[in-house]
Amino acid sequence: MPDKQHPPAASHTHWSFRYDVTPSDREAVRAVVESTGFFNPAEVDVAVELVDERLAEGPASGYHFVFAEREQRVGGYACYGHIAGTAASFDLYWIAVDASCRRGGLGKRLLAEAERLIGEAGGKRIYVETSTRDQYHPTRTFYERCGYRLEVVLQDFYAPGDGKAIYVKTI
Repeated sequence: MPDKQHPPAASHTHWSFRYDVTPSDREAVRAVVESTGFFNPAEVDVAVELVDERLAEGPASGYHFVFAEREQRVGGYACYGHIAGTAASFDLYWIAVDASCRRGGLGKRLLAEAERLIGEAGGKRIYVETSTRDQYHPTRTFYERCGYRLEVVLQDFYAPGDGKAIYVKTI
C-alpha cells in the first residue's frame, strides 16, 4: 500500500522522448521544476527563460531539450548545450523530474538520453553544477552514481554556506 510521503514510482517503461520545443513547454517546465521543491522563484524563471530562448531562436539559441512524456504529459526534462569556445564540452543546464514521477528511473533515462545526444553532437565532456547544501545531497549522489566525478567546489558561490559543486563526465 503506497504511503503519502513515498507514492509508488511512476513506471518508466511507457515514457517517450520528445526533442522539439513547443509553447506549452513553458508551463510544463515551470510545473516540473516547481514540483521538485528545490528551486526558488527566480531559478524557476530561469528554467522557463531557456524554453523561451529556444522558441525564439531555435537551435541557434544553443539550448537543446529532451522531454519525457506520457499521454501528452511532461514528467521530466533535460536541457543541455555546447559550451562556447570549447572543442567538445557541454553543459547540462537542467535535469528535473516531476515529484510525482520520481523513484522510477526516469531521471537516469533522461540523463542517458541527453548524454547520447551530446555524444552524437561530438561532445566528449559533460559538466553539471549543483548546490552543496544538504538538500542537494541526493542530487550529488545521483550524478556520482551516473558516473560523474566531482571536479571542484566553489565555496559560498550561491550564498554564504551554499557552494557550487561542479561535476564532469567524459563520454
